[in-house]
Amino acid sequence: MKTRALSLIILFTALAAALNIYGPKIPFPIAPFLYFSFWEIPIVIAFLMSGPRAGLIVSAINALILFAVFPGALPTGPLYNLIAVLSMMLGVYVPYLIAKRGCKSENFTNYLRNHIAIIGISATVLGIILRVSVMTVVNYFALPQPYPIGFEMPQIDVILFLPAGAIFNAIVALYTIIIAIATTVAVMSKIKI
Repeated sequence: MKTRALSLIILFTALAAALNIYGPKIPFPIAPFLYFSFWEIPIVIAFLMSGPRAGLIVSAINALILFAVFPGALPTGPLYNLIAVLSMMLGVYVPYLIAKRGCKSENFTNYLRNHIAIIGISATVLGIILRVSVMTVVNYFALPQPYPIGFEMPQIDVILFLPAGAIFNAIVALYTIIIAIATTVAVMSKIKI
């Protein structure tokens, strides 16, 4: 692994951990046990700046930190967070892969600059769709399970919760992806990485 990539992994892991531990946690009004936070943003920035491997590494280390420091209401909560982040990053990555496929590698950076709006919108929409879809399925099967996997919720309560969970995941994906893409574009335009 290159020194630059390793440095970015360390930097963004530390930033995600600091935001996990010390960052604000704003309860979602519809389901106050869910929190809006900003720790996913550095993970997606690492993913955008250094590629999928960096994003996976930062996500995995972050999940371990969550297990140790702030697992949430369930000890398995960090696993669900990891699934949410990975599904969202896959949605962000697919438009990039499609764009890369139709462009020669020596022209790809210019292609990205010229088409950042359409790729950014596609990445945001697909990131939201994948995160909401995957987490709806995960919640449907996990929430009825006994503690520590779920809350032993009756199936009817799970079904009633799913729309709130989908709204929460859509909002988190929306602000995370938009801020991460905007930050990455701003940084990449100012420095050569």
